Amino acid sequence: MKKLLTLSIIMAFGLLVNAQPPAGEAKPGEWYGEKVSTEGAANIADVAAKLGESDVVNTKIKAKIVDVCPNKGCWLKLQVNDSTTAMVKMKDYGFFLPLAAKGKTVVIDGEVKMKVTSVAELQHYAEDAKKSKEEIAAITKPGKEVRVLAKGIVVVE
Repeated sequence: MKKLLTLSIIMAFGLLVNAQPPAGEAKPGEWYGEKVSTEGAANIADVAAKLGESDVVNTKIKAKIVDVCPNKGCWLKLQVNDSTTAMVKMKDYGFFLPLAAKGKTVVIDGEVKMKVTSVAELQHYAEDAKKSKEEIAAITKPGKEVRVLAKGIVVVE
């Protein structure tokens, strides 16, 4: 019984440690995932404006990070324009960004598309972002958003 309890405690501790975003300052030049060149990066607002309902564009985009998942650093929100953000997920859940990336400008190499996000998924992101129960309960309609699947990210400023 003691062995089982000890094993359970070790596993719980391991999960807790793994659920933290990576440490780091997200300084210019640091990259996450695949190494990315900044050459040829388009402004995310320009790419988003050209997206149709079923378009999927593989490109490099430049944008400012407005939010980072506080649990693991597993998703980002980018500023598209004054009223719109884009959701970024990492390809194959293969890398994460530190919380210090919030407010930084990055270049992302990846796939950009329009997506309708379910209520359940939007509520999950709100929970990750540590929103109140009232804010989470207020999410009752699916949302249409720009979605980026990142292969690699480099901090530029």
